[in-house]
Amino acid sequence: MRATTKSILAAFISGTLLGATTTGATANEDWQDSKWGEDDTIGAANYLSAEHILKATSLVTEGKAYSLGVELNRDFPAYGARFFDITVMEPRAGGQAIGPTKLTSTDDILHTWLGIGSQIDGFGHIGIDHKHYNGLAAEDIVSVDGLKKLGTEGIPPIVTRGVLLDMTEHFGQDMLTEGQGFNSEEIRAAADAQGVKVQEGDVVLFHTGWLNLVGEDNERFGKAQPGLGVDGAEYLADQGVVAVGADNWGLEVIPFEEGTGVFEVHQTLLAKNGVYILENMNTAELAKDNVHEFMFVLGQPKVKGAVQMMVNPIAIK
Repeated sequence: MRATTKSILAAFISGTLLGATTTGATANEDWQDSKWGEDDTIGAANYLSAEHILKATSLVTEGKAYSLGVELNRDFPAYGARFFDITVMEPRAGGQAIGPTKLTSTDDILHTWLGIGSQIDGFGHIGIDHKHYNGLAAEDIVSVDGLKKLGTEGIPPIVTRGVLLDMTEHFGQDMLTEGQGFNSEEIRAAADAQGVKVQEGDVVLFHTGWLNLVGEDNERFGKAQPGLGVDGAEYLADQGVVAVGADNWGLEVIPFEEGTGVFEVHQTLLAKNGVYILENMNTAELAKDNVHEFMFVLGQPKVKGAVQMMVNPIAIK
């Protein structure tokens, strides 16, 4: 376990992470019934359509592609006990060349958590008192050899309009600071100032500058972060967005807002509203180029039963 995240994991397990409360999260159980029916497992991905794809293609005016994934290596700061390790080898004994053309080869093995680096959180990741999206009970879907339902292999291709809200521009800072949150008021103001409107079917990304700390101050990066508040999460879900992401490790503001629960933004988006979460999104180049809307493309590896998945989404302008 990395020293930068030991205290976070311990506090999370004890339910006292950075002063968060645990009241109110289970008061209303209406969230357990999906608007898309009792058999639904894809949540806000139901908003995706051929129409949204065609509209997104109209945003491609320059033919420039942006990689939203970070470079993942052994030193990238990871949450909790998570780690990443890669082994590369010549699998044949002694690396001996074979055949008349003297073939040689290398293979690689990954030993890693799937919720590391740039990632998408599926609905099996976060629950409310052991209930997940659409009221699915953990005892019915969680298994050590993979989720029986809500695995990330079931997420359809996400091709739609992407929106970048540059919160450093909104607040007039190079990088937001720990505990600096933003909610519906700030989201609407930033969108208005940056000439975009959040719409049904969108993927919304926030630029906070927090990824600038990776490789410079990994300890600070992993301790806390600026990010989205509960009111902001509810607002975005009400707009019908498919996914919400940011250039930090956990999307939401930490220390958590006063009076909110532990990772209540995650609960609000994933469990209550079926909205996917994208973490450690590399938004710096989009912000630098002042790109606020683009075509967003994501097709994640289909590992059956996975809770989360490493991804490299693409923004095209």
